[in-house]
Amino acid sequence: MSEPVAALTHPALAGAAHGFLGRQGGVSTGVVAGLNVSFSEDDPALTAENRRRVVEAVLPGATLTCCYQVHSPDVVTVTEPWADDARPHADALVTDRTGVLLGVLTADCAPVLFHDRQAGVVGAAHAGWKGAFTGVTDATVAAMEALGATRANIAAVVGPCIAQKSYEVDEGFERRFLEADAQNERFFRAGKPGHAWFDLEGYVADRLRAVGVGTVAMLGEDTYAQEERFYSFRRATHRGEASYGREISVIGLR
Repeated sequence: MSEPVAALTHPALAGAAHGFLGRQGGVSTGVVAGLNVSFSEDDPALTAENRRRVVEAVLPGATLTCCYQVHSPDVVTVTEPWADDARPHADALVTDRTGVLLGVLTADCAPVLFHDRQAGVVGAAHAGWKGAFTGVTDATVAAMEALGATRANIAAVVGPCIAQKSYEVDEGFERRFLEADAQNERFFRAGKPGHAWFDLEGYVADRLRAVGVGTVAMLGEDTYAQEERFYSFRRATHRGEASYGREISVIGLR
């Protein structure tokens, strides 16, 4: 008997069906063994079964709706689900419709789930460093407001992503952030000459607080360091593996 799907949740998102999922409970094998939800790196039948299990574990009967992620600040408002081959190019989704399960795929980037319980609006964002830097979370909050949400009433939780201790970057990367705002220095810790360690989770959380999100939380889970629990692009790259898989974070209204 296979192990059950494991979904991390957070009390700040209570009232919305949600989960930050990792590798546990899936049918994929090999280097992407577990609950891989990427069609590009697996047998499509296995990926489809994994996605079905995600829905059943979090919001049975809902329709999983994802975008074609491109590391942008772009957000799409979902009024009805679309076919997987018709996904819009974007990195965040928002909706006020029930029965729609918004999903973002990650493998070190930060997934962020949003909920305004009073307004009945949810959102999901894929925040890699580029999307975070160019404002994908800011844009998600604005798109939720267009559906009636209020910033002070929004709760946002940053899910499993690569931690600072695992995220070495070069000086050009660091310079980009410091030139945008000298205060971003606090998200970098000095490393070997010409390098630093970047706190993606902390940076994303700070962006959320800066635009007035009422409740901001972080799960503090390092995807790179926990091979049995999460997929990691950087870990697979360091090992020279051909595939790395994706986990998914989802949220929807009942």
